Amino acid sequence: MVLGAAGFVGSAVLRELARHPIRLRAVSRRTPPAHDARADIEVVAADLTRPGQMAAAVAGADVVIHSLAYIAGASTWRIADGDTVAERVNVGLMRDLLHALGERTDTRTPPTVLFTGSVTAVGPTDREVLDGTEPDRPQGEYERQKLAAERLLLDADAAGTVRGACLRLTTVYGYSAGSTTRDKGIVSSMARRAVAGEPLTMWHDGTVRRDLLHVDDVARAFRDAIPRMDALAGKRWLIGTGQGAALGPVFTRVSALVSAQTGKEPVPVVSVTPPEYAEVRDFRSVIIDSSPFRAATGWQPQVSLDEGLRLTTEFCSSGREAQLP
Repeated sequence: MVLGAAGFVGSAVLRELARHPIRLRAVSRRTPPAHDARADIEVVAADLTRPGQMAAAVAGADVVIHSLAYIAGASTWRIADGDTVAERVNVGLMRDLLHALGERTDTRTPPTVLFTGSVTAVGPTDREVLDGTEPDRPQGEYERQKLAAERLLLDADAAGTVRGACLRLTTVYGYSAGSTTRDKGIVSSMARRAVAGEPLTMWHDGTVRRDLLHVDDVARAFRDAIPRMDALAGKRWLIGTGQGAALGPVFTRVSALVSAQTGKEPVPVVSVTPPEYAEVRDFRSVIIDSSPFRAATGWQPQVSLDEGLRLTTEFCSSGREAQLP
């Protein structure tokens, strides 16, 4: 089962799992698009914040991919302190999920739960390369909520209610031919601006580096995690490419690709004064060492940065992105 199957990450996981001969349930607030698939797909449109909806959704599920997130405005990660609506989704639905699974009497084996976490849960750090040994000291509300949900899951694993693991994702981006949900991340936002002929803006000099992971590789990480839960359960795992890309050259490449695809002049890449809501992490480089997860599962990223940028800019330049919800 995929919770949040119409979301950006959830829809990619759904597309990947649909290629396999399994029974698959896609659950989201709005109905996910249909797929040509080998899987037997059951589509469930439900507001999981309503009483009883979570228990009904998870009935009979052996594996649950939790990719639910509170989405408001242009991104998911700028949440005001004390935002109870966001907390209800980001933390409360994990609590509801674990309660519903704990109440089940139709299985002798604890169900598997894989949670879509974030490397930002560690909070500000002077370390450029993160490997999962860092202490968690989140400062932002989004990071605190993601960490709270993760801890609920790992506590439930320790109690034997579920077999749970958290995949902490680096900066996820991108489109491919089958994309069905809008990407609100920085790379696709820049591609969107380039298509519109607007300058691509940075809050720094362009040397800040990010570990950019294409969403299709994220989906494959969840696919590869499912049969390896004996090794993964009870832990958090960092997922990234292991490569840091300076954002200045990335944005310049986006501008050049859109220019080549549209025939228009490339838009400029410029530095601007950061807004008041900018956070410390916006100015620090982050690279992810995911070697423990790779060793445990055999997963490897398959989409190079240049290929991912090409796929993403082509999707935006073609007008297909404008048709997405």
